[in-house]
Amino acid sequence: MSVSNPTLITFVIYIAAMVLIGLMAYRSTNNLSDYILGGRSLGSVVTALSAGASDMSGWLLMGLPGAIYMSGLSESWIAIGLIVGAYLNWLFVAGRLRVQTEHNGDALTLPDYFASRFEDKSGLLRIISAVVILVFFTIYCASGIVAGARLFESTFGMSYETALWAGAAATIAYTFIGGFLAVSWTDTVQATLMIFALILTPIIVLLATGGVDTTFLAIEAQDPSNFDMLKGTTFIGIISLMGWGLGYFGQPHILARFMAADSVKSIAKARRISMAWMVLCLGGTVAVGFFGIAYFSAHPDVAGAVSENHERVFIELAKILFNPWIAGILLSAILAAVMSTLSCQLLVCSSALTEDFYKTFLRKSASQLELVWVGRAMVLLVALVAIALAANPENRVLGLVSYAWAGFGAAFGPVVLISVIWKDMTRNGALAGILVGAITVIVWKHFELLGLYEIIPGFIFASLAIYIVSKMGTPTAGMFQRFAAAEADYRLNK
Repeated sequence: MSVSNPTLITFVIYIAAMVLIGLMAYRSTNNLSDYILGGRSLGSVVTALSAGASDMSGWLLMGLPGAIYMSGLSESWIAIGLIVGAYLNWLFVAGRLRVQTEHNGDALTLPDYFASRFEDKSGLLRIISAVVILVFFTIYCASGIVAGARLFESTFGMSYETALWAGAAATIAYTFIGGFLAVSWTDTVQATLMIFALILTPIIVLLATGGVDTTFLAIEAQDPSNFDMLKGTTFIGIISLMGWGLGYFGQPHILARFMAADSVKSIAKARRISMAWMVLCLGGTVAVGFFGIAYFSAHPDVAGAVSENHERVFIELAKILFNPWIAGILLSAILAAVMSTLSCQLLVCSSALTEDFYKTFLRKSASQLELVWVGRAMVLLVALVAIALAANPENRVLGLVSYAWAGFGAAFGPVVLISVIWKDMTRNGALAGILVGAITVIVWKHFELLGLYEIIPGFIFASLAIYIVSKMGTPTAGMFQRFAAAEADYRLNK
């Protein structure tokens, strides 16, 4: 590894820029609301792009292109499900959650919102939801650190141990320093880099393979079933892939972007920007994997690395087809995808520990400055635990990542969705929804019932539990009053 290596220099410049943004955000962080939600000051562009970038991890540039490269368009059902789910989340949840959190104690976190919305004096709802966040997100963080380590390891020939710290250090630094504003501003830069990479790369691959007609003929010659959206699929398989979209309603790091928007009026514009970004990125991702079939079938001499690991299709195309400096920028997009998601997860965990445990149960009278520094300390604590989990990439705990998305989607999705549209939901209904959703996902995954993705039964059973248990009780007058005020505010300003 040489200092003159263009990819290394590009990575260093990129990481330095992210840390600089963190320092800029530090100057705008004066209290816990600033550190956790950016003082609810995000405009529509930052809200839209930070929501998108925090959602799409290294999977966008490695996992999905690799799956398309191996199996063809039949793997694209998950992209369709994600687009539908994200749109419905923006449409039904985003604006309402923004006003509901403000009317319910100016809540800064999901557990805080649940506790205020349902007047949970016992603290049980807050504790259970905060524990769900900490367990699943610490594991998520570990997987993000592993992804970053693998990128540094394969790109620069580092040992895994060195790459582990190199990949995590910059993300930890700017999240620690600047909090939510740093995470959101860097996410906006990272989203721009990701869409640049995913529009440019398939165009250049298409040109390198001789244009649209030649490329499609080459893909068909390699295997005609590459064009078959139903190849190797079943009805349950397609429903399972589409079911990924249900997860959006319960992802704390995405919902935090809605809560941080400067107003409900920003949400509609943010929705259009975010959905355009998402469609272009997912379309580019599918195109990279699909056109890669034609390129590597025509150039078997350079297909070795992709044959060994199909998730390297984007990396290899960037290195082969582009000037080293441009390739460095494109590979930085993978780092951007990893860092944007990891930083959000670290901050959500820190928020849960600071707002929902430290401030609520230990130091109710803590000053704002104290809470900000506790939040920073919690970022370090969660990061160190995640690095310890990631130190052994074969650790069995990382296998849980495959259903962490389902865990959040089923445990929180129905509670969030129903809480912003149904005035009769009760505290016990919310508690039942979280428990039934989380337990269903764990049990369904363990027994692999029907081959159906566990988020679907989890979401259905949690929704039923919320409805049935809520019908057994009655919300208080205060709950009705706050819900009505928030809904009126939403309808007036949307």
